[in-house]
Amino acid sequence: MILHIRHETVYRYEETVKQSVQSLRLTPRRERGQRTLSWRMSAPGRRTEQTDAHGNISHLLTVEEPHREIRIVVSGTVDVLHDGPVTAERGTISPLAYLATTPLTMPDAGIVALAGRHLPASRLDRVQLSDLARAVCAAVAYVPGATTVADTAVTALKRGKGVCQDQTHVFLACCRAAGLPARYVSGYLLDDGAPAVASHAWVDVWQEHEACWLGIDVTHGRLAGGQHCRLAVGRDYQDAAPVRGVRRGGGNETLQVNVLVAGDAGQQ
Repeated sequence: MILHIRHETVYRYEETVKQSVQSLRLTPRRERGQRTLSWRMSAPGRRTEQTDAHGNISHLLTVEEPHREIRIVVSGTVDVLHDGPVTAERGTISPLAYLATTPLTMPDAGIVALAGRHLPASRLDRVQLSDLARAVCAAVAYVPGATTVADTAVTALKRGKGVCQDQTHVFLACCRAAGLPARYVSGYLLDDGAPAVASHAWVDVWQEHEACWLGIDVTHGRLAGGQHCRLAVGRDYQDAAPVRGVRRGGGNETLQVNVLVAGDAGQQ
């Protein structure tokens, strides 16, 4: 599947910002399952590219001149090669590293109970994982604006609503509570019903018997595949966030994000 993507992020500040430093994970991963045909990034300031410990392509963006706005635009075309589940290379980090809990995915009794009902130790296959995805969506309804990026899996489950990030964190917490390595994935989704969408999040679950990562779109209750473009992976949102940063000054800020994803089934 060929995906045509444009992602614009605009920060506006009520006062002048003296300096901004942003960490950008806005470049598709170099993986066996997807091929970047073209990709462009437009942003003010100075950019330094590196590959982080998770294998993500990241850029450190530094804006040292006084400013009241930062506009970051990426666009390009990606050929997602998967006809079925998304699998990725093992990478430099052992899958066991994704067993560790994080502040955003720390389980409580409710999460442990949810994992116990849907991930029996005797069988952890795709059927059980899909069943867990449906259970998470039933427990955490998709409601935009119900949570913030700082909310934890426990908070989302208790509140009973959230967005794809929250559903992904609950799923991750369940997998790790069951002893199953799992990682957060950020990226883009081609959704024919919603051409203008925000960035999407889903999970990779380690399949030891196949020595690969299985992508599961928790929000849509299905395996990730040709409509999913992968930007970054990590232990949770903090590791894979498309844009994170700090600044000096500026007062209150407003954030505007516009994502367009279009696709065709042709190959180039």
